[in-house]
Amino acid sequence: MNQVDRSELLPLGEYEIIREHFRRRIIDEKRHRRVAVGPCMSVVFENHDTALLQIQEMLRTERITAEAAIQHELETYNALVPGPLELKMTLFVEIPEKSERERMLVELAGLETSVFVEVDGVRVRAHGEERDGAEAGRTTAVHYFAVALSEEQAARVRGRGACLAIAIDHPHYQHRAALSSDVVASLARDFCVTNGASSW
Repeated sequence: MNQVDRSELLPLGEYEIIREHFRRRIIDEKRHRRVAVGPCMSVVFENHDTALLQIQEMLRTERITAEAAIQHELETYNALVPGPLELKMTLFVEIPEKSERERMLVELAGLETSVFVEVDGVRVRAHGEERDGAEAGRTTAVHYFAVALSEEQAARVRGRGACLAIAIDHPHYQHRAALSSDVVASLARDFCVTNGASSW
């Protein structure tokens, strides 16, 4: 899957015109890419279009027009786009109450090494991306993970024949969630994409 190219980014005024339609489309797609894992975590599988939305929204929110700053956002969010034999996912620790969330983030220290994707019953460890602002003795509420698949596993996903699940195996949080057929179908389409360009 191709990363987002600079030529795909719309100027702020042009993006404003198509924003409602584009956001609605990607938000709808994300419904088929989000998986709840236990009571207070969820995972979203990322792809070219989810990264494109985040870049355009960041440019809009921050009113970014300087070329160097645009390139920085491209580099930042292109890290979410999976390679040919990869899954990329964002994990959210979702605890609304602040004091409870802070307590859990301390309890969940080491979460970065406790996340797996199961492909036909075989566990593949998800590798966390190093994040700015990480503190010793605690974890963060948002994590970015990459999962490297074998060619055989990727082919099984592409053919929609794989049984997929996400497992979190942490001393303070042990949950597993099987991926629905909708999520598997969405990931299969990712593996079939040869051109990453988005249709606005």
